[in-house]
Amino acid sequence: MSQASKKHKELAEEIRKLDRAYHEEAQPLVSDQEYDRLYRELLDLEQEHPELQTPDSPSQRVGGAPLPHFTSVAHTVPMQSLDNTYSASELEAFVDRIQKALAGEKLGFVIEPKIDGVAVSVRYEKGKFTQGLTRGDGQHGDDITANLRTIRHLPLEIKNKAAVLEVRGEVYYPSAAFEKLNRQREAAGEPVFANPRNAAAGTLKQLNSRLVAKRPLSIVLYGPGELKGVTCATQQEWLELIAQAGLPAPEKTWFAETKAELLAAIEALDAERRKFAYATDGAVVQLNEWRLRKALGPTSKAPRWAIAYKYSAEKAVTTLEDVTFQVGRTGVITPVAELKPVLLAGTTVSRATLHNFEEIKRKDIRRGDHVTIEKAGEIIPAVLGAVLEARTGAEKAIEPPEKCPACDTALVWDGIFLRCPNASCPAQTQRRIQHFAQRGAMDIDGMGESLVEQLVDANLAKDPADLYDLTLEQLSGLERMAEKSAQNVLDGIEASKKADLWRLIFGLGILHVGAGSARALANHFGTLEALENATEEELLKVRDVGEVVAKSIVHWFRKPENLDLLRRLLKAGVNTKALQTAVRTGGTNLAGKTFVLTGTLSEPREDVKERIIAAGGKVASSVSKKTDYVVAGENAGSKLEDAMRLGVRVLSEKEFAKLAEN
Repeated sequence: MSQASKKHKELAEEIRKLDRAYHEEAQPLVSDQEYDRLYRELLDLEQEHPELQTPDSPSQRVGGAPLPHFTSVAHTVPMQSLDNTYSASELEAFVDRIQKALAGEKLGFVIEPKIDGVAVSVRYEKGKFTQGLTRGDGQHGDDITANLRTIRHLPLEIKNKAAVLEVRGEVYYPSAAFEKLNRQREAAGEPVFANPRNAAAGTLKQLNSRLVAKRPLSIVLYGPGELKGVTCATQQEWLELIAQAGLPAPEKTWFAETKAELLAAIEALDAERRKFAYATDGAVVQLNEWRLRKALGPTSKAPRWAIAYKYSAEKAVTTLEDVTFQVGRTGVITPVAELKPVLLAGTTVSRATLHNFEEIKRKDIRRGDHVTIEKAGEIIPAVLGAVLEARTGAEKAIEPPEKCPACDTALVWDGIFLRCPNASCPAQTQRRIQHFAQRGAMDIDGMGESLVEQLVDANLAKDPADLYDLTLEQLSGLERMAEKSAQNVLDGIEASKKADLWRLIFGLGILHVGAGSARALANHFGTLEALENATEEELLKVRDVGEVVAKSIVHWFRKPENLDLLRRLLKAGVNTKALQTAVRTGGTNLAGKTFVLTGTLSEPREDVKERIIAAGGKVASSVSKKTDYVVAGENAGSKLEDAMRLGVRVLSEKEFAKLAEN
């Protein structure tokens, strides 16, 4: 075995061990930074030796090349859906039917959380993950193996080495991550997802698994599919079996033998479920013993031995006083319900998105209606529909506007979305400038929403390039902008000229180009000019760039107004070269060097880290013999001791600054 192969095997085994400890045992063994360091080392090794990249390598979590389409595959065991009820009396009737059919048998029921996710089936053969399918029509599902591989919570290899172990479950979007996703989409002027399930489903439908890997999907498994070489008698045994195999099983379940115990368990689950990482909409009640399940059998669409009891979401009725129309960064018009404030699930709700005009038409919602609202997925407010019996006849239909509410331009339909085609629309301008100046893009200090709104209203900024022409006098004349504050903003604008190329690419707001894609594009092409002249074929060679993104980039650079924007940014002195080229040229003292930061630094640690990376260096989370420098601030701790023990050179902030300048 070669040295590289041996090292790769060691890294892969170590990463798998860390994955198991983190995801299956909830006991992380190292910091996130240390995990990332090991993972990057694995990726670097596979880049140098492509033959080491095997299908079961941890690196395959990041996804592969885009698929032309999903392949339909027959389920070896049909994936049936469940009958459901909202009624306790119907649940009791379900128990009565089973008791009657299985007279004389002692019955037990397992109660599990009903996860509001996307049903999938995952297949392991001799411990190796081989295939993942959607439910589809129950008989056939789409092969989403590549996308499921990106889910870190799903092991690619398990401890159980049975010939076939097929497990059914749900892919879900974690609640906290879902809230963050929608905030990002709203800030970017993109339509928000209605609930976590839609976000998970939309992600799994992506043909490019690299895009899927960027979203933090997770999974819970609970049901059996095809089994060969597996012996199991009850659902409780099954859940224990899959957990012991290293698979993510439900974190909490209940057992009941009587109707009273069953109802108590459902109530207990209701009290617990908001603590779970995933959205739940009910409880799954199922017979524990598999031999009794087999005796009952299924109907044509659902098993007779299980039922879903769905919790009624907390709802409220209020008045739809008006509908306003928001203009996003890309010109999409989103209708927003302006509601009479009402308390719902602990918060006061006065606005709710109506998503699009097809939704309004389907639900027949009108101005002046009494409407029922709920927290969709118990996270964001949603308008369920109108209370028809409360109508007086004074309600008015909600018609799509013919002209943009911000610029009076005639609107155009783009599929189900209504869009303002005017690139100079002030609302779009405001969103574009906000996007350009945000921390994740050009990071212009002090350039908040209120200031951008004033700049656009005062006709001082029509696009991002205008920011570089602002003067102290202009800014000082704005509301709540003293001379010192104005100077701070100008300093922030000046500092942004030195930002790395990827920040500029992301800040330009090219449709479908996120921060990750921008980094990949900057590192691949090196200059904005090279990116501007790239063909679709050349763009498709870039990691994280698929056909849709490539077409969008080429289209953006063909527009005269965008080329004019770039010309003015260049004239203003904005950097258009990737600072990461230092890695290739060795043009700085930091290039190729590994740093560890410790103690309290005089400037934000992220800024120091960004400076090192931009100059071609690396930042590690722990000190080793491979560390070149440790930068120590005040109150440095064990990392400083490690550096001294290993003989690693320690720099003060002043010494680091001098090294970075050279």
